[in-house]
Amino acid sequence: MPEIVTTILFLLVNGLIWGLIVALIAIGHCLIFGVMGIVNMAHGDIYMVGAVLSFYVVGMLGNFWLSLILVPAIVILVSAPVERFILRPYEGHHSSTMIATVGISFIIQQIALGTYGGIPKKIISPWPISFNFLGVDYPGYRLLVACISVLILVGLWLFLYKTSYGILVRASMQDREMASAMGIDVNKVLITTFAMGSVLAAVGGVLAAPINQVFYLMGDNVILLSFIVVIIGGLGSLKGTLIAALSLCSLEGVLASVLSPTKARAAIFVIMIMILIRRPQGLFRD
Repeated sequence: MPEIVTTILFLLVNGLIWGLIVALIAIGHCLIFGVMGIVNMAHGDIYMVGAVLSFYVVGMLGNFWLSLILVPAIVILVSAPVERFILRPYEGHHSSTMIATVGISFIIQQIALGTYGGIPKKIISPWPISFNFLGVDYPGYRLLVACISVLILVGLWLFLYKTSYGILVRASMQDREMASAMGIDVNKVLITTFAMGSVLAAVGGVLAAPINQVFYLMGDNVILLSFIVVIIGGLGSLKGTLIAALSLCSLEGVLASVLSPTKARAAIFVIMIMILIRRPQGLFRD
């Protein structure tokens, strides 16, 4: 097989796996915006928090897999009060939530800088197995990340579409005022949704920690990509967000074989602009 084809396939697989992580983050972002009307500028920092907390769990307990349990629990305990006491007065007011969450983002970053430090660190792969892929040893952990991400996404779909509480969440996404008029406890749905969206971002950070360097500003790049995915997928469309994440990350991976990473990301911006010119509402609507 020609080397260029092998390289493209290799980068395509990497793009798909990264796309699954981005899908977790962006779907959490989409849920928060769709139900609560919050433009969460701190969502990328929750991803960073997941990676940093995972680093500490590994350092203290020596077990990476425990972070998949402990980190979501910590994020739930912190995110619920943030939604209730800080963000709720501004929900539905996009400019106000942007300002409030920018402040939260700054606070999170400074806390991480003060405690974790400003030097990027790396978590050793918790599954140091490789598989032969196109004549190259491919890290088994990346394939495991893909499987875990798919399981989480399937579990989320089952929760939203096959449980009574999931129906309440989707009803609140479609029409919050009507849901409240029908007797749904919208305040409870709001806390649950914000916590769930934050957990998805944090889990994305946990899974990415052994792949990327853990850095207190690592959320800045992810929040930009998450916005692109949510906008192209269609604001509030979970299906569109998933498809956009997989498509754009795979395309960016392939473009990286012929362009620099910066130019590949710029090309994604051009594609986003072209799509929005033709379809300002995004590609999909749930």
